Amino acid sequence: MDIGFGAPVSGAWATPENLAAFATAAEAAGYHSLWSFQRLLVPAGSSMDPVYRSVLDPMAALAFAAAVTSRIRLGVAVVNLPFVSPGYLAKQAASVDVLSGGRHDLGLGIGWLPEEFALTGGDMPHRGARATEYVHTLRALWAGTVPSTVAGDFYEVPAGTQLPRPVQPGGPPVLLGGLARPALQRVGRLADGWVTSSRTDLSKISTLIAVVRESAEAAGRDPGVLRYVVRGVVRAGQPATGTDGQRIPLSGDYDQIRADTQWLGDNGVTEVFYDLNWDPLIGSPDVAAESAAERAREILHALAP
Repeated sequence: MDIGFGAPVSGAWATPENLAAFATAAEAAGYHSLWSFQRLLVPAGSSMDPVYRSVLDPMAALAFAAAVTSRIRLGVAVVNLPFVSPGYLAKQAASVDVLSGGRHDLGLGIGWLPEEFALTGGDMPHRGARATEYVHTLRALWAGTVPSTVAGDFYEVPAGTQLPRPVQPGGPPVLLGGLARPALQRVGRLADGWVTSSRTDLSKISTLIAVVRESAEAAGRDPGVLRYVVRGVVRAGQPATGTDGQRIPLSGDYDQIRADTQWLGDNGVTEVFYDLNWDPLIGSPDVAAESAAERAREILHALAP
């Protein structure tokens, strides 16, 4: 199982210096991948977690990290597809892939915050229906030349060429998010893998993966080649059980966190990335930047592969 790391893109530690330093440190420590995420707006009066209050653009952060690294993969989990046209995102993703030498993984979600749909002019009622056509559009553009106009229910690709092509044949791997059964089934039919959100109940991970695998098999695809990627919301040093007495995965001391990671691998997960942006002592904009970075450095090295 591969082990990745969440890039410093949220809160106090999300500085240019830290993004460069943690990207190079994660690569040197043997981490397989580095991940960003998207948040466009925190609505007025919202009680959203501190992690969402100050977030760098995910594609800009990955391009920045590409310039200071040479091996580590660069993923986004996720860009919400209703907020940007597939033509524009295809160009962004191909550019990150070229600038990184073929190290980009593109995670896509369908969004959930009404205010972000209002901000971007996104279509919330048809967000799920758009996903399949969106992915097909990305892949058509990454092929380099569209010989004739392709028109679907939601998107049109005029005949033409979008260059440069991605370095990776066929384009960056597309990982889809989502927890509802239709979303998981879409992963199996369409995507290169599934990526979980911070809200995923990891105690049910094997059941969720089973839905993806069943859908892949029904579509004539090999579920064994798909990736099952978990955003690991690490709670280092925090109580390992909740108020209900249930174990909180990836919490407690470092041995407990590593044991939970191994358990996830035993239950079908192919990659876990430790995302410290959800740690309020790191990803909140209200903490001191240096103390946030110091805590993050300790956890990065303690949990290194």
